[in-house]
Amino acid sequence: MTPMSKLNTTEFAGLGAPDLVYVREISAADVLADAAPGEGQRLDIDPDQILYAVHSADGERLAVMLDRETAFAAAVAHELDPVSVH
Repeated sequence: MTPMSKLNTTEFAGLGAPDLVYVREISAADVLADAAPGEGQRLDIDPDQILYAVHSADGERLAVMLDRETAFAAAVAHELDPVSVH
């Protein structure tokens, strides 16, 4: 078996936990940078603000919330199993 530190995103996603998602801090500037042209301008948010992103095992960002508790609650509400990443 491949050591955990050597797994690529596809291998990690295939570990048998399709409902596992991770929550981590993300800067609002990163979210704004990823927004489609013009969409970031419609958001009234401080680029220095810390937000909380919910990611699938393959790293896809599924949602962004204002606080950690809401990110976990949203994942659970969608029948996902959230874990925290530091």
